[in-house]
Amino acid sequence: MSSTGDHKSHRPTVAVVAIGWALFQLSLPRFIILDSTTIRAVHLAFAMTLVFLTIPAGGRKYRQGSPETGILPSNCVFAVVACLCVSYFVIDWTGILMRAANPLPRDIVIGVILILLLLEASRRAIGPALPIIAIVFTLYAFFGSHLPLAVAFRGVSLRRYLSQIVLSTEGIFGIPLRVSANTVFLFVLFGSMLEKAGAGRFFNNLAISLLGRFKGGAAKAAVVSSGLTGLVSGSSIANVVTTGTFTIPLMKKVGYPAKIAAATEVAASTNGQLMPPIMGAAAFIIAEYLGMDYRDVIKAAAIPALVSYFALFYIAHIEASKLGMKALPKADIPEVLPILKNGFHYLLPLLVLIYELIIARHSPNLAAFNAIVVLVIVELTRCIIQAARGKDSIGNGLITTIATITRGLIAGSKNMLSVALATATAGIIVGVVFMGISSMLVDIVAGLSFGSVIPLLLITAVASLILGMGLPTTATYIVMASITVPLIATLSSTGAVLIPAIAAHLFCFYFGILADDTPPVGLAAYTAAAIAKSDPIQTGIQGFIYDLRTAVIPFMFIFNAELVLLRIGPDLEFHQINSWSQAMLIFTMAVIGAFAFTNAVQGWFIMKNKWYEIPLFLIASLILFYPAIITKTFHLDYALRYYCYPIGLAFYAAAYVMQRIRL
Repeated sequence: MSSTGDHKSHRPTVAVVAIGWALFQLSLPRFIILDSTTIRAVHLAFAMTLVFLTIPAGGRKYRQGSPETGILPSNCVFAVVACLCVSYFVIDWTGILMRAANPLPRDIVIGVILILLLLEASRRAIGPALPIIAIVFTLYAFFGSHLPLAVAFRGVSLRRYLSQIVLSTEGIFGIPLRVSANTVFLFVLFGSMLEKAGAGRFFNNLAISLLGRFKGGAAKAAVVSSGLTGLVSGSSIANVVTTGTFTIPLMKKVGYPAKIAAATEVAASTNGQLMPPIMGAAAFIIAEYLGMDYRDVIKAAAIPALVSYFALFYIAHIEASKLGMKALPKADIPEVLPILKNGFHYLLPLLVLIYELIIARHSPNLAAFNAIVVLVIVELTRCIIQAARGKDSIGNGLITTIATITRGLIAGSKNMLSVALATATAGIIVGVVFMGISSMLVDIVAGLSFGSVIPLLLITAVASLILGMGLPTTATYIVMASITVPLIATLSSTGAVLIPAIAAHLFCFYFGILADDTPPVGLAAYTAAAIAKSDPIQTGIQGFIYDLRTAVIPFMFIFNAELVLLRIGPDLEFHQINSWSQAMLIFTMAVIGAFAFTNAVQGWFIMKNKWYEIPLFLIASLILFYPAIITKTFHLDYALRYYCYPIGLAFYAAAYVMQRIRL
């Protein structure tokens, strides 16, 4: 195991496992019919096996698979035992369900081993934070009866714990893992294959060609290219690596300080997780939790995500104005038509995905499958066309194309490790919460918030930011949603503030995302700082300042459900807004409101702000985001809320006139 030959011999093993996982997931929408529990178990078995074969006990920072180490025998043993444990639950699942309340000794032994291996695999793949939280919840479930009365829990037996966590579909094999196995994998695979085919460079070049000639064009191109990549990526760190490699050096070249260049890319890449259709897997999990159609979740998430990106684009313009930036040199701006001509084929799978989801209304997993098939066909067709033009032989072209597809399959499987293990490990926490702890947690949080919605939202936001420093976005969302969303729903049911369930879920998700660039741990900030050669803490602080415009949006759609395209009917129930004109009005005013908030935070409009102009921006922003605040404050008819928009615009115009006069 220590020779170079051993090092080379283990690579095919990892490749076979990764490709096998990808092909298994690809076969589900069309070719293989399996029950949901079997799919989840096989999905988890592949993930745990791949982790133990690719990530050493020391974590990602240690080089496993080097010529000196190879795959350690202990890791092979872990991988085999993990597969056997999961296989046991597949083979004997019917019997396990029959005796769920009274498991056999072998059920207990295998269940304990599976939990320990899952915690270890999760630690290797995503760090120690999530396993530690799962262990803390587990210890609380067993020993909560020994704690003070205010936080005491009656405690559970080992049999009761395992029956909930392992021997049912309410723990490890719960809804989050089902979503990961049935839907998320194919979207992540689609994004990985598209990126390996060269779509990331195409999106980047297209954005530069369209925006490079404008002031601050390099930063604006970074925002647009990250948004396009975020459509299929769903990972802020992957987004930074994909687009930041090109955009950060380009921003520095035209005069942006390293910190500003890195922070711009971090903010853009972090917001990539907000962009439908993937949203870091959250869209699918929200749909499952709420029993909503996936397309309705996408519809609700669209306006907040687009408003956030428009505001970041505006921030890039403001920073360029502050620094006196000019357009990119013509030599650095590629021509639009050649880029489209050479890369239009990358848009075809995306168009197919959008068609499948919105027009054909196929299930998300089938839509992703068809988009992947189209991507493969496009790559093979491109290979044949290049051969026909004499640029390459068909044989060489096919070898290159197959290698690209293979790398995409392997990358897709490896990119899924953090999602699969996060959803499975978070299932331990969710399972413990629903043993009866949820009501106690709700009481504690309700006491801390004094039963008021604003303190509750602040507690949720801060807790999500803290958890998100050590957890993947998906895991942060699952944990916070299981604890705070029920309480938000309880407060909403009292009638004090009517809050739609989708808004509460998106609130938790947004603040979990913002942790990716929140100092001192923000991983996206560290990644971008490494590319820009800037200080990671300063980069994270600057990125967080940029993301304040994202942080305000969740508070706004909590109080103004129209931002998630829901309206309150006469029956005090929420109904979808299906009018395009109404949706465009809400979107346009929200964008202007985000601009006004950005002016206040960045201290700049057409010139540096005076202190007395900041209240004008904030008032304008509040009214444009939430026009009903005027009708509620002055006890006017709610139907008049849209007539309040001109008031917000007037405050914004007043600030403009004041600066124009000074200028």
